[in-house]
Amino acid sequence: MIEYNIYCDESCHLENDPHKSMVLGAVWCVKDDRQQMFSRIKDIKQKHGLKADFEIKWNKVSKSKISFYRELINFFFDTDKLNFRALVVADKKELDHEKFGHTHDTYYYKMYFDMLKIIISPYSSYYIYLDIKDTQGYEKVQKLQEVICNNHYDFSKKIVKRIQEVRSDEVSLLQLTDLLIGALSYMHRGLTGSAAKLELIELIKKRSGYSLTKNTLPNERKFNLFIWHTGYRRS
Repeated sequence: MIEYNIYCDESCHLENDPHKSMVLGAVWCVKDDRQQMFSRIKDIKQKHGLKADFEIKWNKVSKSKISFYRELINFFFDTDKLNFRALVVADKKELDHEKFGHTHDTYYYKMYFDMLKIIISPYSSYYIYLDIKDTQGYEKVQKLQEVICNNHYDFSKKIVKRIQEVRSDEVSLLQLTDLLIGALSYMHRGLTGSAAKLELIELIKKRSGYSLTKNTLPNERKFNLFIWHTGYRRS
């Protein structure tokens, strides 16, 4: 069985935050390729005069670093060893948890499963890494692994071998996930205040070949996108 690492992050996922859209996303690669990917990202940082421990973040995108972030996005699209999948809840006001018998927490896990189910195959095995968000992380990780394993009949955890939290500032592929979901969140929230961020969004559109407003085909591997609307609106 081929082993994969999946690096997951989320943006604007809290129920009562002021942000319109929620995004869950993941970058993944063959486990044996991860060190090569880390080294390439380190090289790109050094080329642009950044320290090896510089943290890639959507919130750090600025005009002064636009060439660095452009090269990073081009690197993602140029390599065949990295893939990306995101689920976007375009407007959280559409959500009606009571109608569908959910809490926001159960909805969160449902969405995480829906985001990951396209990536996970019963013929491979996976190590999933999440960015540390809060003090309830251990419980979140345990619940997510339970949901995913049960849905794949993976009771012995041969498919999903591990889900754990890590510090995003120490894992550059998790930082790349932050960058890509940040672009999606920015666009779907209708923000326009940063010319540098808008430039990167246009680059992602060009390189992916997608508008970023519609679903890709489920079997799209490089840049897979699902916009969540169906059956989950206020009546």
